[in-house]
Amino acid sequence: MTATQLLLVRHGTTDANVQVPYILQGSSIDLPLNDNGRRQAQQVAGFLADHPIKHVYSSPLQRAAETAGVIAGRHGLAVNQIAEITECHVGVWEGKDWDTIARETPEAYRLFHEDPAAHPYLGGESYSDVLRRAWPAFERLLHRHVGDTVVVVAHNIVNRVLCAHLMGLELRKAKGLAQDNCCVNIIQHADGKSTLVTMNSVFHLRG
Repeated sequence: MTATQLLLVRHGTTDANVQVPYILQGSSIDLPLNDNGRRQAQQVAGFLADHPIKHVYSSPLQRAAETAGVIAGRHGLAVNQIAEITECHVGVWEGKDWDTIARETPEAYRLFHEDPAAHPYLGGESYSDVLRRAWPAFERLLHRHVGDTVVVVAHNIVNRVLCAHLMGLELRKAKGLAQDNCCVNIIQHADGKSTLVTMNSVFHLRG
């Protein structure tokens, strides 16, 4: 059977991604790409220009949809949005930095960092919650587009959780996986099995 290839991309940089101190940008802060993020989107689109991409999907959030639109434009494709791959809901911690969170809600902070799969962002989702909604959507795409190359533009936590699951890692360890802005993860699906063959590739962003 011909393999299906899914190219899982993280969106380009927004102002929140580079704010100092770093703040949590979940599903409620819906910022567009900044200038660097738009440059990154062009770079990843150029990198993928020679791939035989048939379909492009994204989260509904601006930063993902804008990145996906640049990629899709190189192939004359429309972007289809999937709500299930929107970024993790980080609850009352949205827009706050980790030092503030640790000071204001120390016990919830401790539990989350011990095991984010079991303990959610306060008032939001855990990694397990994200996997429960994102994985079925991921599988539907694989079964819908057998033998095709498909691009999916999503988010830091969503991508980490999916990659951890594909590697068979304990989900709590997903927080240790790198997902740089506009990185590419390559997933091959054949004979009923999905394999993560490349993770967090960013060679196209150099120079």
